[in-house]
Amino acid sequence: MKLFFIAGEPSGDLHASNCIKELQRMDNTLQFGFTGGPLMEAVCKTKPVIHISEMAFMGFVDVLKNIRTIKANFKKVKDAILQFKPDALVLVDYPGFNLRMAKWAAEQNIKVYYYISPTVWAWKENRVEIIKKHTKKLFVILPFEKAFYAKHHIDVDFVGHPLLDAIEQKKKDLISKETFFANNKLSEKPIIAVLPGSRKQEIERMMQIMLNVKDGFNGYQFVIGASSNLSKDYYKGLEQKDIRVVFDQTYELMSYAIAGIIKSGTSTLESALYNLPQVVCYKAGGLSFAIAKQLVDIKYISLVNLILDKPAVKELVQTDLTSENIKTELDLILNNKAHRQAILNDYASLYDKLGGVGASKRLAEQLLNYLKLN
Repeated sequence: MKLFFIAGEPSGDLHASNCIKELQRMDNTLQFGFTGGPLMEAVCKTKPVIHISEMAFMGFVDVLKNIRTIKANFKKVKDAILQFKPDALVLVDYPGFNLRMAKWAAEQNIKVYYYISPTVWAWKENRVEIIKKHTKKLFVILPFEKAFYAKHHIDVDFVGHPLLDAIEQKKKDLISKETFFANNKLSEKPIIAVLPGSRKQEIERMMQIMLNVKDGFNGYQFVIGASSNLSKDYYKGLEQKDIRVVFDQTYELMSYAIAGIIKSGTSTLESALYNLPQVVCYKAGGLSFAIAKQLVDIKYISLVNLILDKPAVKELVQTDLTSENIKTELDLILNNKAHRQAILNDYASLYDKLGGVGASKRLAEQLLNYLKLN
């Protein structure tokens, strides 16, 4: 049996790779084609049709600027799928690309399974109809999504959140605090982790605002969690300012930090699962944010608050994202024991809601069952 996976971002690369590992354990005759990154490369032992570094476009303006590249990517992936002749297409998150791919694949009579729901509960609810019409089954990872889709008369499978699997595995393989500090030439001061994102637009808009708080916290060391997907030039000169940069060691950084300044996205949930109290930051381009504000209908921007349906962690969005506001919340996290403990208590509730470990295995089992039935 042949399966073609489409992931377009680092988080999709992670979750798809864990699913593929489980599928390989269950059936070692399976063949895989894919778009993705280094984690999928490692488990599939082959190169992606397109690497995620060529697929990550953020915001309306960025998409418009790169529309030719995106169209070329569509053609390249379609051609690869037709040549590979998969028994099914497994789409992983990345809705701007994957929902169009679902429609096209269904027209080619290719079975389509979708893993990780687009945020239809936040905006563009009409996308529910695309999912209903063009996919065989949707596998969701957030607990409230099953009830949302039930209102639209769609039976989806809640498999739990795959981050729990990834983090449980990583905790087993984690290097010691002493080794992490020594390898990265860190001082003995407690760490404040800074995660400004893995896209150049995020770095350009937010990193300096995040780092400007440093002078108010002399008893701590600021360490940036960087991605090797980006050129090291984006972090040039920071070590002269006594700011350390560690590449591709995000989970170690979260494990050994005492607080985090975290860009909104999957990292907010990862921080919570590592019990790292955080302030959440988000800043988009002015036009993109103005358009999104008209379209998006959600109370919170971080996954932590969305799942808990309460402001468990502080969110600083757009004009509220200032160094002064970060300082205020960071001071509470570090120096107000009751405030810090309240965050940790909410993190415990969050863990309970996410379905427990084994999401990747449950997904792989259900996917194989549906493929055999259909």
